[in-house]
Amino acid sequence: MTTLYRKTAKGQAEIETRAHRLSPRLRGALIVIDGQRSESDLAKLIAGDVAATLQQLEADGFIDVFAVLADRPPAPAPAPSAEPARAPAPAASSSSIESIKRDAVRYLNDTMGPAAEGIAIRIERSKGMADLQPLLVQAASLLRSFGGASAADPFMSRFIGGPPTT
Repeated sequence: MTTLYRKTAKGQAEIETRAHRLSPRLRGALIVIDGQRSESDLAKLIAGDVAATLQQLEADGFIDVFAVLADRPPAPAPAPSAEPARAPAPAASSSSIESIKRDAVRYLNDTMGPAAEGIAIRIERSKGMADLQPLLVQAASLLRSFGGASAADPFMSRFIGGPPTT
């Protein structure tokens, strides 16, 4: 199981005001907690005993559990192709837009679980391609911060037209 933590209102206030004068170790940990990083991701960013640090911040009310996700096996790597991936043709009909929305939401939910709920709802509510396209770009950015390039690049290839050139 993967646990995601987020700052509480008290934690946000501490970042802004330093009212509780947390130790540098606790403050540094509080800064990197964002509701998207798993415990294993946080372990790479927090020095010392990560479990004790998270437990202390939670006990003091600075963070809480945002989500507990079932561990998923890594997605199989796409088979190499002789031809470069092509951008999908712009969808003109509402049925193909609905299909893109449905497939994108399914991809996000399969990859991010409950953490994808906000962007998934906005994608589902989009009215046309002009509304949908910026949401797909935002979703790719969230996937990149959640699971790295291995999560974001296939999404971008499938729904936006290719990985970023940066």
